[in-house]
Amino acid sequence: MEMNREKLCGSKADGSSDSAYHCSTCHDDEEWSNTSRGRAKSRSLSASPALGSTKEFRRTRSLHGPCPVTTFGPKACMLQNPKTIMHIQDPASQRLTWNKPPKSVLVIKKIRDASLLQPFKELCVYLTEENNMIVYVEKKVLEDPAIANDENFGPVKKKFCTFREDYDDISNQIDFIICLGGDGTLLYASSLFQGSVPPVMAFHLGSLGFLTPFNFENFQSQVTQVIEGNAALVLRSRLKVKVVKEHREKMTVQNGIEENGVVSASIEKEVGKQIMQYQVLNEVVVDRGPSSYLSNVDVFLDGHLITTVQGDGVIVSTPTGSTAYAAAAGASMIHPNVPAIMITPICPHSLSFRPIVVPAGVELKIMLSPDARNTAWVSFDGRKRQEICHGDSISITTSCYPLPSICFRDPVSDWFESLAECLHWNVRKKQNNFAVEE
Repeated sequence: MEMNREKLCGSKADGSSDSAYHCSTCHDDEEWSNTSRGRAKSRSLSASPALGSTKEFRRTRSLHGPCPVTTFGPKACMLQNPKTIMHIQDPASQRLTWNKPPKSVLVIKKIRDASLLQPFKELCVYLTEENNMIVYVEKKVLEDPAIANDENFGPVKKKFCTFREDYDDISNQIDFIICLGGDGTLLYASSLFQGSVPPVMAFHLGSLGFLTPFNFENFQSQVTQVIEGNAALVLRSRLKVKVVKEHREKMTVQNGIEENGVVSASIEKEVGKQIMQYQVLNEVVVDRGPSSYLSNVDVFLDGHLITTVQGDGVIVSTPTGSTAYAAAAGASMIHPNVPAIMITPICPHSLSFRPIVVPAGVELKIMLSPDARNTAWVSFDGRKRQEICHGDSISITTSCYPLPSICFRDPVSDWFESLAECLHWNVRKKQNNFAVEE
C-alpha cells in the first residue's frame, strides 16, 4: 500500500473518544461516530428547542429534516452564532472556524487535463514549503507522465501522502479539501467521504464552474484566509440513499473485496438481500436504460404511494443538484440553504406531471411497478450505475452529513453570481425607452 502509515494513521492522544453514539434529532438508524481528534461532541440545531426541554426535543423531520453535522473533518466546525431568522440560522452567519490549526489538506485535481499541471504544482509547493502542511494526493494523479518525469517537482512529490479510491480510508485524516477543476471535482470529493466531509475550497479551472467560486490568480491569499478561519460556508445537503436488491447470484466476498478485486464500499450482506448505501450531492437518477419501453416506477413518500412515473425516468435531487440535471429537465432552481428535496420527471408521458419540492427529511422510496414491462437503471451523481429489477427498492432521505463548501463572498452572492455567469440566468437585450419629445 502506497499510503504513508505514520502520517495517515496520525496520533489519537488528543483525548478523543472512539465510542459511537446516536443523535436524537435524526433518524433512529443514523449512527454517529466520534473518532475525530479533539472534535467537539456538541451539535448546533438550526431550530432551537424551548428552554428546559432540551432532552425531550426531537427535531421535526417533515419540517426541517435531520439536524446536519456541524463539525467537518477532524478540526473544522461552524462558528457558533445566535443570530437567527424565524428560528432558522441566517446563511450570512455560517462561518468557518477551527478547533485546532489545520495541518493536512487533500488536493483533488481533474484528471487528463494538461492545463492544470502548473496550478497543481504551484499550489502543492505553496502548501508544503510555505505552510508546512501534509498534502494528500490520489495516486493516479501522480502517475501523470508530466508530473512523474518532472525532476524539479520531485522533492515536493516525495512529501505527499498518496491514497487509492475504494482501498484507503482517509475520512478522518483530512482537515480540508482543495479542488482544482470543474464541478465534477467537487462531486468526486463528496464521494470520497461517506460520513463527515471536511470543508471544501473549489477553484474554477474547469468548463462550467457553477460550484467552484474561487479564481486561481490569488490563491495564496485565499488559501491563507481559509487556514486562518476567515471564510463563509454554505452547507450543501446530501442525500442518504439505500439500495436493497434481491440476492440473485452467489458472490464470494472476503475482507470486503470481491473476486474481481474491486472493493464494494458500504455493502452489507443479509439473507437473500444485498444492501448498498451512498451519500449523494447532486441527484439520484432512475431511468429506463437501454430499453425502448417507458419506465414504470412507483414513488412512495413516508410509506404512502404518491405517484407512478411513466416516461424516461425520474430525478431526485438536492438543492445543489437543482441547477444540474433537474434544471435541464425543467425544474426550478433552489438555493442550497433551502431544506428540500426535489422530484423531477424525465420526459413524462403526461402533460400535467410537473416537478415538485418536498420537505427535507421525508423518506422517499422508489420501486418498479408490478406491471412494469422492463427493468430500470439508477445512478448516483452519475456514478455507480446499476440495474434495478422487480423486488428491488431505492430509499432516499436527507443525509445528516452535508458538504461544507467554502464561499468566495457569502452563500447568497456566490449563488446568484453563478446563475448569471455560468447559466446566463435572465440574460436578454434590454428594452429601449421612449424617446423624449421636446
